Amino acid sequence: METYAKILLIAIPGFLVLVLLELAYGAWKKNQTYTLMDTLSSLSSGMTNILKDVFGIGLILISYPYLKDILAVIQLEESVLLYFAAFICIDFASYWNHRLNHSINVFWNRHIVHHSSEEFNLACALRQSISSLLGFGALFLLPAAVLGIPHKVITVLAPLHLFGQFWYHTKHIGKLGWLEYILVTPSQHRVHHAINPIYIDKNLSAIFCVWDRLFGTFQEELEEEPCVYGTLKPVQTWNPVLINFQHNWGLAKDAWYTKNWLDKFRLWFMPTGWRPADVAQRFPRPIVEDVFAQKKYAPVYTNKHKLIALFHFTSLTLILGYFLSQFGELTYTNQIAFGVLIFTTVFGFTSLMDGYRWAVPFELLRGIAGLMFLFTPANAMLWEMNHYLGLGLSLYFTLSLAACLWTYSSLPKRIEIATA
Repeated sequence: METYAKILLIAIPGFLVLVLLELAYGAWKKNQTYTLMDTLSSLSSGMTNILKDVFGIGLILISYPYLKDILAVIQLEESVLLYFAAFICIDFASYWNHRLNHSINVFWNRHIVHHSSEEFNLACALRQSISSLLGFGALFLLPAAVLGIPHKVITVLAPLHLFGQFWYHTKHIGKLGWLEYILVTPSQHRVHHAINPIYIDKNLSAIFCVWDRLFGTFQEELEEEPCVYGTLKPVQTWNPVLINFQHNWGLAKDAWYTKNWLDKFRLWFMPTGWRPADVAQRFPRPIVEDVFAQKKYAPVYTNKHKLIALFHFTSLTLILGYFLSQFGELTYTNQIAFGVLIFTTVFGFTSLMDGYRWAVPFELLRGIAGLMFLFTPANAMLWEMNHYLGLGLSLYFTLSLAACLWTYSSLPKRIEIATA
């Protein structure tokens, strides 16, 4: 995990620089694809995903090394061919794993956060899940196992494969000619994120678009059908934690209320969006029918609210940077403490920006608990290790409490969007 933390220390600044460049380009071209709260929600979602990965949270149901040991027919020698074959196998596996997420109710919950933004930009590429807690992706790597591709090769190439999916989350690059027949391009991925009926569940490939063309899920971006982004059931929150579990919460309520015992179990494994007839009638959940009439989620903010949001996000960025840079040096207790701090900060400030009344006492409790934790005798070592860190965190919690009290009387005006 320490190695992964070091990789992230290199990758994250690069991603943020590219986001800033795209933002500047959109302003220059007067074609801005960013809004402040949506962007902060996307980047905060990426932070929660980093915590999940760094701490290795999840249960591996079946591992790739096990599959390789029992299925390997040949053993490819160390060569360029080995790495090329491995990359193709990873991309093939990614397609089918992605298709599963779009096809089955319970698996859609693992992926909904990535589609939840109603904008389309590089920042939304960082909206990654914390709800994919069961690891079974090795099943889709059967071709790699048969070829005897070493686990270490998969481990090296998997992050590169993931990072290679970042660049095409943009509206500023048009169609790319002959490359449209080989690679996944921004045009193709815009289609994938769109909720227009003709575009739903299309273009599921990650790097090579050949899989969509082979398996019938390809759709070209049409000039006469502009892409509209988001989900058919708008999430209506900036809180990435709520978004991550919103869909499964809906499934759980349907399982509770339906009177059909078979439906209580099968609804989890039915096609995405399926609901038992009795609960669909009793508790209707409107979905977007006219995508061009749909209004984006946008609570009413003052400059005060924006300043508070930027304060929290800037503080989060500094705290995360320190956490990753010192991950190997921190005690396990301090690692957990930093993880809790980052997670609760994301949860708290995004809920505050949603205008939830309960976010105020949550933020007050978080600030008070943070200061109390800092000044317990158990944290004497933290102050000795880095006096400036202790002062910085003390200042953050103090200002966080002040910001919460400052906005108490004028929370952002929360709105509920009716689907059209």
